[in-house]
Amino acid sequence: MSDPLQPLLDLPGVRDAADRARDALGEVHRHKTNRRGWPTTAAEAAVRAARASASLDGGRTELPAPGKVADPILSGALRVGQALDGDALGLLQSTWQRAPLQALARLHLLAAADLVDDPELLGRPRPAGGVAERLDGLAQLVTGGTAAPAPVLAAVVHGELLALKPFGVGDGVVARAASRLVCVSSGLDPHNLGVPEVSWLRRQQAYRNGIAAFASGAAEGVGSWVILCCGALEAGAREATSIAEAAAT
Repeated sequence: MSDPLQPLLDLPGVRDAADRARDALGEVHRHKTNRRGWPTTAAEAAVRAARASASLDGGRTELPAPGKVADPILSGALRVGQALDGDALGLLQSTWQRAPLQALARLHLLAAADLVDDPELLGRPRPAGGVAERLDGLAQLVTGGTAAPAPVLAAVVHGELLALKPFGVGDGVVARAASRLVCVSSGLDPHNLGVPEVSWLRRQQAYRNGIAAFASGAAEGVGSWVILCCGALEAGAREATSIAEAAAT
């Protein structure tokens, strides 16, 4: 059976962008602070990622004062961030590797708990035509259906979930978290140190244009999205380096 993502690897710039992302994240994990102190830097990365991810979906970035209720989008993003950190990450990663659709349902429950009135809608994809089939195809990719480099797979998972909007609410936070799970489970970013969300937040128009290009299905558009995401992973490694250096002082 042919690899469905192989055509992407033949597009100009894709392999090089994936290599740069891999090298940058590998260097972050070799940073002296992260050799033993990665739990601390990973926790800070999770909070930064959650705040940026919330902002991309129209939420606030200010953390609430004790006893105050946070913005519902930020609350959901922070819950997702907690699920991607510490001991909780191992559990979610295990689910993602064997049953990715269950992991997506869990992410949606966390992300959208304060955004929907009917709790029965949490974790349940929309019954629209084609949603279930496309999610099944995505699950097959994640569970061994492609040999594409991890940055490429992360970009495809991210883009497909954004384009598909399988749940109808909270999809952005879920998509970015799923991209992180690809990076963790593949060994690209095993300690979840990178913060690509900051790059996407700083380049919001390019991010939206990239999503539209991916959703078009045109090879050039999908390729440009993959390169954009690889660049964000590379920038996220620089953000992780700044976290590590701050922790060392």
